[in-house]
Amino acid sequence: MTIHTEHPFDTPEDDRDQLRRLRGRVGGAVSLWTAGEGIERAGLTVSSFLVATGDPGRVVGLLHPDSDLLDRLQETGTAVVALLGARDERLADAFAGTMPAPGGPFRLAEWEQTEWGPRAVGAQTWAGVRLDPATVHEVGWSVLVEVVVEHVVVGADDTPLVHRRGRYQRPS
Repeated sequence: MTIHTEHPFDTPEDDRDQLRRLRGRVGGAVSLWTAGEGIERAGLTVSSFLVATGDPGRVVGLLHPDSDLLDRLQETGTAVVALLGARDERLADAFAGTMPAPGGPFRLAEWEQTEWGPRAVGAQTWAGVRLDPATVHEVGWSVLVEVVVEHVVVGADDTPLVHRRGRYQRPS
Protein backbone atom coordinates (compact mmCIF):
# COMPACT_ATOMS: atom_id res chain seq x y z
CA MET A 1 0.00 0.00 0.00
CA THR A 2 1.33 3.41 -1.00
CA ILE A 3 0.57 6.59 0.93
CA HIS A 4 0.14 9.61 -1.35
CA THR A 5 0.61 13.18 -0.25
CA GLU A 6 -2.04 14.25 -2.80
CA HIS A 7 -5.14 12.57 -4.18
CA PRO A 8 -3.90 10.01 -6.75
CA PHE A 9 -6.65 10.90 -9.25
CA ASP A 10 -6.37 14.70 -9.06
CA THR A 11 -5.70 16.54 -12.28
CA PRO A 12 -2.03 17.59 -12.32
CA GLU A 13 -1.52 21.19 -11.17
CA ASP A 14 -0.41 22.44 -14.62
CA ASP A 15 -3.52 20.95 -16.31
CA ARG A 16 -6.12 22.49 -13.98
CA ASP A 17 -8.54 25.13 -15.25
CA GLN A 18 -7.11 28.37 -13.90
CA LEU A 19 -10.44 30.22 -13.93
CA ARG A 20 -12.06 27.48 -11.81
CA ARG A 21 -9.12 27.70 -9.42
CA LEU A 22 -9.64 31.47 -9.14
CA ARG A 23 -13.37 31.00 -8.47
CA GLY A 24 -12.59 28.41 -5.80
CA ARG A 25 -10.37 30.84 -3.96
CA VAL A 26 -13.03 33.55 -3.85
CA GLY A 27 -15.21 31.50 -1.52
CA GLY A 28 -18.38 32.72 0.06
CA ALA A 29 -21.23 32.27 2.48
CA VAL A 30 -23.50 29.33 1.72
CA SER A 31 -27.17 30.03 1.10
CA LEU A 32 -30.12 27.73 0.55
CA TRP A 33 -32.59 28.77 -2.15
CA THR A 34 -36.00 27.08 -1.92
CA ALA A 35 -39.20 27.42 -3.93
CA GLY A 36 -42.53 25.71 -4.37
CA GLU A 37 -44.95 24.05 -2.00
CA GLY A 38 -45.75 20.54 -0.77
CA ILE A 39 -44.38 17.79 -3.00
CA GLU A 40 -43.52 20.46 -5.59
CA ARG A 41 -40.79 21.96 -3.37
CA ALA A 42 -37.24 22.27 -4.64
CA GLY A 43 -34.05 23.64 -3.18
CA LEU A 44 -30.42 24.26 -4.05
CA THR A 45 -27.32 25.18 -2.08
CA VAL A 46 -25.83 28.34 -3.62
CA SER A 47 -22.56 30.07 -2.70
CA SER A 48 -22.21 32.09 -5.91
CA PHE A 49 -24.51 34.99 -5.09
CA LEU A 50 -24.42 38.61 -4.04
CA VAL A 51 -26.80 41.01 -2.37
CA ALA A 52 -27.30 44.47 -3.85
CA THR A 53 -28.88 47.05 -1.58
CA GLY A 54 -31.24 49.65 -2.97
CA ASP A 55 -34.91 50.26 -3.43
CA PRO A 56 -35.73 47.57 -4.17
CA GLY A 57 -32.86 45.40 -3.02
CA ARG A 58 -31.84 42.51 -5.22
CA VAL A 59 -30.03 39.21 -4.98
CA VAL A 60 -28.09 37.91 -7.97
CA GLY A 61 -27.28 34.22 -8.06
CA LEU A 62 -25.71 31.62 -10.31
CA LEU A 63 -27.89 28.50 -10.43
CA HIS A 64 -27.32 25.10 -11.99
CA PRO A 65 -29.17 25.05 -15.34
CA ASP A 66 -30.60 21.55 -14.76
CA SER A 67 -31.66 22.12 -11.16
CA ASP A 68 -35.21 21.53 -10.00
CA LEU A 69 -34.87 24.79 -8.08
CA LEU A 70 -34.40 26.82 -11.28
CA ASP A 71 -37.47 25.16 -12.80
CA ARG A 72 -39.57 25.81 -9.69
CA LEU A 73 -38.35 29.41 -9.39
CA GLN A 74 -39.34 30.09 -12.98
CA GLU A 75 -42.74 28.39 -12.47
CA THR A 76 -43.68 30.11 -9.19
CA GLY A 77 -41.73 33.35 -9.60
CA THR A 78 -40.82 33.35 -5.90
CA ALA A 79 -38.26 31.79 -3.56
CA VAL A 80 -36.69 31.95 -0.14
CA VAL A 81 -32.97 32.74 0.09
CA ALA A 82 -31.68 31.69 3.52
CA LEU A 83 -28.18 31.98 4.92
CA LEU A 84 -26.87 28.74 6.40
CA GLY A 85 -24.83 28.49 9.58
CA ALA A 86 -21.87 26.28 10.44
CA ARG A 87 -24.33 23.77 11.97
CA ASP A 88 -25.99 23.28 8.54
CA GLU A 89 -23.25 21.37 6.65
CA ARG A 90 -25.38 18.24 6.30
CA LEU A 91 -28.37 20.23 5.00
CA ALA A 92 -26.13 22.10 2.55
CA ASP A 93 -24.59 18.87 1.25
CA ALA A 94 -28.00 17.24 0.79
CA PHE A 95 -29.35 20.18 -1.23
CA ALA A 96 -26.10 20.31 -3.22
CA GLY A 97 -26.64 16.66 -4.13
CA THR A 98 -23.34 15.55 -2.60
CA MET A 99 -24.82 13.62 0.32
CA PRO A 100 -27.58 11.02 0.25
CA ALA A 101 -30.86 12.11 1.79
CA PRO A 102 -33.29 9.18 2.01
CA GLY A 103 -36.76 10.56 1.35
CA GLY A 104 -35.27 13.80 0.00
CA PRO A 105 -33.40 16.72 1.56
CA PHE A 106 -36.57 18.35 2.90
CA ARG A 107 -36.74 15.55 5.49
CA LEU A 108 -33.55 16.83 7.16
CA ALA A 109 -35.11 19.93 8.74
CA GLU A 110 -38.36 21.41 9.94
CA TRP A 111 -39.99 23.74 7.39
CA GLU A 112 -42.38 26.66 7.44
CA GLN A 113 -44.27 27.54 4.26
CA THR A 114 -44.02 31.27 3.52
CA GLU A 115 -45.66 33.18 0.67
CA TRP A 116 -42.30 32.94 -1.18
CA GLY A 117 -41.64 29.25 -0.56
CA PRO A 118 -40.44 26.89 2.16
CA ARG A 119 -38.07 28.20 4.84
CA ALA A 120 -36.00 25.98 7.11
CA VAL A 121 -37.15 26.93 10.60
CA GLY A 122 -33.53 26.94 11.79
CA ALA A 123 -32.52 29.54 9.19
CA GLN A 124 -32.74 32.77 11.14
CA THR A 125 -31.62 35.13 8.37
CA TRP A 126 -33.58 34.91 5.14
CA ALA A 127 -35.26 36.84 2.37
CA GLY A 128 -38.47 36.32 0.44
CA VAL A 129 -37.73 37.14 -3.19
CA ARG A 130 -39.51 37.49 -6.53
CA LEU A 131 -37.84 36.57 -9.83
CA ASP A 132 -37.23 39.28 -12.41
CA PRO A 133 -37.76 37.07 -15.50
CA ALA A 134 -36.01 39.56 -17.80
CA THR A 135 -32.71 38.91 -16.01
CA VAL A 136 -32.50 35.12 -16.48
CA HIS A 137 -29.71 34.12 -18.87
CA GLU A 138 -26.89 31.64 -19.26
CA VAL A 139 -23.48 32.65 -17.96
CA GLY A 140 -20.76 30.07 -18.49
CA TRP A 141 -21.98 26.77 -17.04
CA SER A 142 -24.64 28.46 -14.92
CA VAL A 143 -27.84 30.46 -15.21
CA LEU A 144 -27.71 33.94 -13.76
CA VAL A 145 -30.91 35.03 -12.05
CA GLU A 146 -31.79 38.32 -10.43
CA VAL A 147 -34.48 38.38 -7.78
CA VAL A 148 -36.15 41.35 -6.12
CA VAL A 149 -36.15 41.29 -2.32
CA GLU A 150 -39.68 41.68 -0.94
CA HIS A 151 -39.14 40.61 2.67
CA VAL A 152 -36.08 40.31 4.91
CA VAL A 153 -35.57 38.79 8.35
CA VAL A 154 -32.14 39.25 9.95
CA GLY A 155 -31.68 36.92 12.88
CA ALA A 156 -28.82 36.22 15.25
CA ASP A 157 -25.35 36.59 13.76
CA ASP A 158 -24.45 32.90 13.82
CA THR A 159 -21.14 31.47 12.67
CA PRO A 160 -21.68 31.33 8.89
CA LEU A 161 -21.20 28.30 6.71
CA VAL A 162 -18.45 29.29 4.28
CA HIS A 163 -17.40 27.31 1.20
CA ARG A 164 -13.94 27.79 -0.29
CA ARG A 165 -11.77 25.57 -2.49
CA GLY A 166 -14.26 22.72 -2.47
CA ARG A 167 -14.70 22.46 1.30
CA TYR A 168 -16.40 24.14 4.22
CA GLN A 169 -14.37 26.49 6.37
CA ARG A 170 -15.26 28.03 9.67
CA PRO A 171 -14.14 31.62 10.08
CA SER A 172 -11.86 32.10 13.07
